[in-house]
Amino acid sequence: MSGVPFFSGEAVEQAVTPHEAYDAVREAFVHYARGEWVMQPKLYVTNYPAGDFRAMPALGGGHALLKWVTSFPGNPARGLPTVTGLVLLSDAETGRLEAVLDAAAVTALRTAAAGVLAADTLCRAGASTYAVIGCGVNGAETARMLLARGVVPLVWDVDDARREAIAERLGARDAGSAEEALGADVVITVTPGASVLYPRGSLASGQHVSLMGADGPGKAEVAVEELGRSHLFCDDWEQASHGGELAAGVGAGVVTRDRVTELGRVLAGDTEGRRSAEDVTLFDSTGLAIQDLAIARVAVASAETLDLPRFVL
Repeated sequence: MSGVPFFSGEAVEQAVTPHEAYDAVREAFVHYARGEWVMQPKLYVTNYPAGDFRAMPALGGGHALLKWVTSFPGNPARGLPTVTGLVLLSDAETGRLEAVLDAAAVTALRTAAAGVLAADTLCRAGASTYAVIGCGVNGAETARMLLARGVVPLVWDVDDARREAIAERLGARDAGSAEEALGADVVITVTPGASVLYPRGSLASGQHVSLMGADGPGKAEVAVEELGRSHLFCDDWEQASHGGELAAGVGAGVVTRDRVTELGRVLAGDTEGRRSAEDVTLFDSTGLAIQDLAIARVAVASAETLDLPRFVL
């Protein structure tokens, strides 16, 4: 068929299974760590306090990508999604546009994959309780990915109705309290990052937390003091040190480059991850364009099997 296919959010979900997303994002981390895939730090165009726009380019695997995406945390109160935008995937040899994808769906899949992948890589052996904090679109996708991998997580959200709906729809466990969920062995936090979930002294020995919400300036899900006593990991130092969970720690002098390991280096076998069962491990996710590229490549590979709208440039 001629023309450029457009993947709606539903089509992205049909085209990319949780298992495929997980494997693709893992591969992307390794390619990036080895210098085989490249990207620049995301560019923010801010309109705070309303929200921001982000431009994210990447190149790898024979493709180039540009993601133009928004984050407007107040939108749900207006009946609008927090995240909107488009992903453009092109042939890296000819520049030909190959596909246009709904950015929110791509974001949800790669966010879930990164959070779960970090948890699998960094949690202690024998960890038995998992929790997802935040039941918005990305949190729900994270719970769905854990379930697809045979883990039934606790879910918690400040919105009781949203939490109950996600637990019922997906078959997750409705946490009895925030404290129960935050005390799990493995926690993936997917909140707007507007308030700290882990105050000083609250992280337990041996706990792992994937911090997915603080992906911009001024956001935080954990107290700076907790950064100081934890074994720290991130998706990309350049992004995390300026606009992620670690940024506040860098500003306070608590976090320095030598204390932080990029997850891709662990996955590539270049360095160690968790050092002991008592380690408190934190993963700071800022969201990478190479992750979006990984998801888009999987989706486009199945384009011919889906009934997609197409347009001619």
